[in-house]
Amino acid sequence: MTHEKPHRWRFFRAGGFDQVQLQSPEDLAALRGLDQKLWATLACPTKNLELDPRMLAYIDGNNDGRIRAPAVLDAVDWTLARLADPGLLFSDAPLTLAAFKDDALGQRLTVTAQRLLSVLGRDDSHSLDAADTDDLNKLFPPNEANGDGLVPEALTDDASLKAAIADIIACLGAETDRSGAPAVSDASISAFFAQAQQVYAWEQRAIEASLQPFGEITDAAIAAISALREKVEDYFTRVDMAAFDPRAASLMNGQESELVRLSSMSLANAGEIATLPLAGVHHGESLPLGRGINPAWSGAIHALREHVVQPVLGEVEAITKQQWRSLLAKCNDYFAWQAAKPDVVILQKLDVARIVWLVEHGIQDKLLALVAEDKQVAEAADGLVELDKLLRFKRGLVTLLKNFVSFENFYGRREKAVFQAGTLFIDGKSCDLVVEIDSVDAHSKVAANSSSFLLYCTCSRRGQPIKGRESLNIVAAVTAGSEGELLVGRNGLFYDRDGNDWDATVVKVIPNAISIREAFWSPYRRISTLVSEQIQKFAATRDAELVNSTAASVGSTAAAPAAEASAAAKTFDIAKFAGIFAAIGLAVGALGTALATAMAGLLALHWWQLPLVVLGVILAISGPSMLMAWFKLRRRNLGPILDANGWAVNTQAKISIGFGATLTQLAHLPAGSARSLQDPYAQKRRVWPWVLAVMVVAGVAGCAWYFGWVARLAIGPVA
Repeated sequence: MTHEKPHRWRFFRAGGFDQVQLQSPEDLAALRGLDQKLWATLACPTKNLELDPRMLAYIDGNNDGRIRAPAVLDAVDWTLARLADPGLLFSDAPLTLAAFKDDALGQRLTVTAQRLLSVLGRDDSHSLDAADTDDLNKLFPPNEANGDGLVPEALTDDASLKAAIADIIACLGAETDRSGAPAVSDASISAFFAQAQQVYAWEQRAIEASLQPFGEITDAAIAAISALREKVEDYFTRVDMAAFDPRAASLMNGQESELVRLSSMSLANAGEIATLPLAGVHHGESLPLGRGINPAWSGAIHALREHVVQPVLGEVEAITKQQWRSLLAKCNDYFAWQAAKPDVVILQKLDVARIVWLVEHGIQDKLLALVAEDKQVAEAADGLVELDKLLRFKRGLVTLLKNFVSFENFYGRREKAVFQAGTLFIDGKSCDLVVEIDSVDAHSKVAANSSSFLLYCTCSRRGQPIKGRESLNIVAAVTAGSEGELLVGRNGLFYDRDGNDWDATVVKVIPNAISIREAFWSPYRRISTLVSEQIQKFAATRDAELVNSTAASVGSTAAAPAAEASAAAKTFDIAKFAGIFAAIGLAVGALGTALATAMAGLLALHWWQLPLVVLGVILAISGPSMLMAWFKLRRRNLGPILDANGWAVNTQAKISIGFGATLTQLAHLPAGSARSLQDPYAQKRRVWPWVLAVMVVAGVAGCAWYFGWVARLAIGPVA
């Protein structure tokens, strides 16, 4: 019995974890047997990646916008099953007819490739690559069946069917045909005509019930009654209220204050008086049809008289409540029919007559017949889809694997990883670890765990859209150099992978350690900032006190004689001022003693010990900051940055100090450049403060030596 020899994997160490190397077809064939705990990631989104979107759509079989490890394995197996030489996946060579396996699948692809070469005007000796299938209009012209079961307008020459397809798209939306044209499917056709049948049945009930109470003028009569239905009912109700209580008669005609308000306005616009009653209640049970009507409703009353009252009641000048109710009764069936009108989407775009015409002319069956004709060529068309899929997997599948199973492209630095969106130039730096994101707030909540210094930027190209977009959001990791002026509101320039430039503005900063060098100088910067702030606060306080005292002096001019008398009465307290002078003397003496002690200690050292003392002082100041930065930099990793964008990173993927230095480049002068160090506008340095400081230190040291302080410190206290 023979045992199959296990595959010998090769791994490389980068980012603090072992990553598999995929270098041969044998590696791909054995990939399903590789423990997924060793994969760099287990899932990723299909967007914000520098990969062919159509290839990603082929892998994302359930169209949920995500690619998982099982789908990647299926794509690898599918590709290997169709190539005679899988080594082509690792080369840039195009596919020829000899690249397909000599089996049923390969023969089908060979026939499809020959058909495509013929369409492209080439013979069988030529090759194919993914660029040949980029334009789907060449593979699937919209006026030819392509087997996807979708019907665009161009697929038929019948004008009525073209118009019907346009109606369905207008009402229910379009689906995208393989040609890229908007189209309809059997599902959308059936959904449209299900609604159309409801409208048709509703319209047929009107015909069958003879809902024509006023004959040929029914439509105009119904419109006239509908326009005044509420207003006439309001009038007769007001009359009944006046009969119920005589006190209500004046109130039912409208508030006097409202009439006063209207009297001061221009009544050319009838809308101002439309809310008043239709007529005065003094007309009683008879509603006038001429004089006495609210002017805002005179046109509607005229239409009611012409289309309803005269044809039924003859020439009358007014109608009673009973007559009005009899006219309404003639319309009850019509109003009930109107109330049963189907609430369907297609009535928002099409009128009833158009819908009835579509149903009566059997448009549904004709469209479904077009769908059936399109599906008849499904096998041949699917062959083109398979060929397009294989061409795209040949070009980009290995690239996906080197950014999914491992992060070889990211850590190898020979080419950018698929999640790197481009390069951000800002504050004298260029940042290569830039990821396109959707939401700044949502991403930053997770990415903050990366222990990286992150800049969130909004990028824009006003009036110059790229792929239909004028703006996008990015996050950039600053992994080398110093923090500098990386603040919210700072502007930079972002170059995407295609070389397009975008204006970039920082909108959020997540501060973290950037480098050991930055940590070394951090305490001195903080001390300098603290001192500067305290000096400014002191100066501001003194300035405010001066202004307040000056104002008080000016305001108290009248009281000056009394103040002078009081001051004259006070005596000079020599004891008080002697105490102050003694305190000052003690402070100066203590300071001098401290300096002398320090100088004595330094002078007592050997010359080679002095640099060690200076180094010790520097380490005491900068050491804690550098140690904290070192621990933080050791925790810096890529995982949370990608996880916040929808990835499922399977390891920490650390960004070490050395690797971070390659991800963020600092400004350097080109080799061989000539440089002048003289800056005519540089700030002038004043020498005398430093000379004065040296003189003071030297004087203190001399006094210490002259008065024997150093010797006494060296000998120690006398018993």
